[in-house]
Amino acid sequence: MPSLRTALLQSSGRPGAVDANIGILDEAAGRAAAAGAHLLVCPEMFLTGYAIGDAVPRLAEPADGPGARAVAGIALRHGIAVLYGYPEREDELIFNAAQLIGPDGTPLANYRKTHLFGDFEQKWFTPGEQSVVQTELDGVRIGLLICYDVEFPENVRAHALAGTDLLLVPTALMHPFPFVAESLVPVRAFESQMYLAYVNRTGPEGEFEFVGLSCLAGPDGTVRARAGRGEELVVADVDPGLLNASRAANPYLRDRRPGLYGSLV
Repeated sequence: MPSLRTALLQSSGRPGAVDANIGILDEAAGRAAAAGAHLLVCPEMFLTGYAIGDAVPRLAEPADGPGARAVAGIALRHGIAVLYGYPEREDELIFNAAQLIGPDGTPLANYRKTHLFGDFEQKWFTPGEQSVVQTELDGVRIGLLICYDVEFPENVRAHALAGTDLLLVPTALMHPFPFVAESLVPVRAFESQMYLAYVNRTGPEGEFEFVGLSCLAGPDGTVRARAGRGEELVVADVDPGLLNASRAANPYLRDRRPGLYGSLV
């Protein structure tokens, strides 16, 4: 099976300016496709910006709203799948969500963040209730989480047990937590035997300072691509052959003893 070339867009775009962010995404999708990527992953809340305060209700939209239609047009035009973060509205509820649009413009998966971080998120968002959301792209089983979700090992292990090959994690990792991107994310990929694309915002935004350091980590614990602290597009391959070899050599999932772990729940 050929590799799935994956592009990571590290950018905060323009908070509060949806049309501008769609333009940034369009340009990045063109560059990613030109580099041979078939998947582009954007940060958490990329469509609207993260630190948008009381604009959240105004900018939230349904999963099939105008933002989704615009991203579908970008995906179709450039022939690349796109994962983007946005505030999703369903009736009176608002979720911190991420949606994956296929290269033909078709929605493939929508995920709602299950573990909300800090006062800002807990004020505006309702936590999602579905822990494992998956789809397929080019023969690769893709799973979705958002930012703080990946810091709970149970979430990533649930994806491993469900067969996720590539876990996409749009994020808004802020100072003073760069160790999450530098250390925790590669360990998660190794301990649960999967690729993990962790894609962050960057620079100051409202009360936050985002640290960048987006990465694609492999199942062997090595980082295949790493961004710096600024705006950047990085590209790396998800290799199913390496994944299969790593899973054959690593005994973690085979050596589990679930009967001993009842106290965890």
